[in-house]
Amino acid sequence: MFQKKIGIDLGTTTVLVYIPKRGIVINEPSVVAISLTDGEVLAVGIEAKEMIGRTPDTIIASRPLKDGVIADYKTTEAMLRYFINKALGRIRFFRPEVMIAVPAGITSTEKRAVIDATVAAGAKAAYIIKEPIVAAIGANIPIGSASGHMTIDIGGGTSEIAVISLGGIVAATSVRIGGNKFDAAIAEYIRKKYSLAIGERTSEEVKISIGSAMYLEEKLKMEVKGRDMITGLPKIVTVTSDDITEAIQEELNGIISAVKSVLQKTPPELSADVIDKGMILSGGSSQLRNIDKLLTRATGVQAFVADEPMLCVAKGTGIALENLELYKRSIIAAR
Repeated sequence: MFQKKIGIDLGTTTVLVYIPKRGIVINEPSVVAISLTDGEVLAVGIEAKEMIGRTPDTIIASRPLKDGVIADYKTTEAMLRYFINKALGRIRFFRPEVMIAVPAGITSTEKRAVIDATVAAGAKAAYIIKEPIVAAIGANIPIGSASGHMTIDIGGGTSEIAVISLGGIVAATSVRIGGNKFDAAIAEYIRKKYSLAIGERTSEEVKISIGSAMYLEEKLKMEVKGRDMITGLPKIVTVTSDDITEAIQEELNGIISAVKSVLQKTPPELSADVIDKGMILSGGSSQLRNIDKLLTRATGVQAFVADEPMLCVAKGTGIALENLELYKRSIIAAR
């Protein structure tokens, strides 16, 4: 049996590939390591992420997507080709149909870049679908009903907030705030408060280990290693969960403002539905401790984290691809 359809959640920090009937087959960082001497791709995914902050001058390990959109076309194409080949095998008789999830606020030029890169990477046809729609499908929300459902997808590069009814987006916004901004804010805060320089991988580890969207009654602590800004020597400091909460306040406020702006644009009938059903959180960064409680307190609307929030978008792309006819209105571009 030849699998000719795959769904891809092309994220700023992670790429997930879904194959119908097999589920998620790839879940790897969207990082590519390239040799600067001959432009050759040396590693993709987990292997490439290991190299971040540790490469010599001749190698660069970078993320080809920034804020949910393609920043480096050639590298994105190489990355897509690698993941398609890994999912389906290099030797195959059919080119696959590929469904890719993109941020709701993406421009037509950015959409075209995604389609072109996917086709160049070996797809027979590329379909584009908006992330809030597939996040809702993946979270098992019945988006086709005449009822309002609100989804908040907080990824690595962007946060997508949308109210969906009858299979379409009624009100939405996309802000370029996500896990990467949290990591950068944590690194900056530790640099200022403790005079310690840390890399992006360390700040991500700190966020996952002790990060919280609200101050915790019982503080969590962690030893963080880095370079002393004054002496230039290696140094260890103890950082608390309160430090992390304080560090990411600005980013969290940006997400809260975006959620409020969508609620304000929502028609009254759908607002009533949202109050009844609550808001569903998906995306890797929705796993930050207490972010659901923070949003509930800030908006007065109950927020819930979906089951397996990181996988919602990838699962949704696969389901939409299996039921193309059903979701035709939601698919915004194809080639």
